[in-house]
Amino acid sequence: MENIDDNTKKKISKLQMLEQRLQSFAMQKQSFQTQSMESDNALKEIDNSDDTYKVVGNVMISVDKAKLKEELTSKKEMADMKISNLEKEEGKLREEASELQKEVMGSMKNEQ
Repeated sequence: MENIDDNTKKKISKLQMLEQRLQSFAMQKQSFQTQSMESDNALKEIDNSDDTYKVVGNVMISVDKAKLKEELTSKKEMADMKISNLEKEEGKLREEASELQKEVMGSMKNEQ
């Protein structure tokens, strides 16, 4: 790494930062996917039950089925929208990382 020019070192550093951001996006995406699946499962359970309850803090309270369904649907839609946005950003970052990686590899080949 001693014989690599400063510009290439900066590109390598930026590439590492992009990889860290991609890992962060993957973790966020997984969290939102879990939320979406939990909401989806809860919606299915609501359809199969007569009484509906919601946990608020340490207390479980009875709630209107339609209201709870609306709330869960909204929560699922929000999680799905966040997943979609993360996937778009992830795609852009992957593209940028790929280009940067090609530049770094080209620079390193030229320096040898």
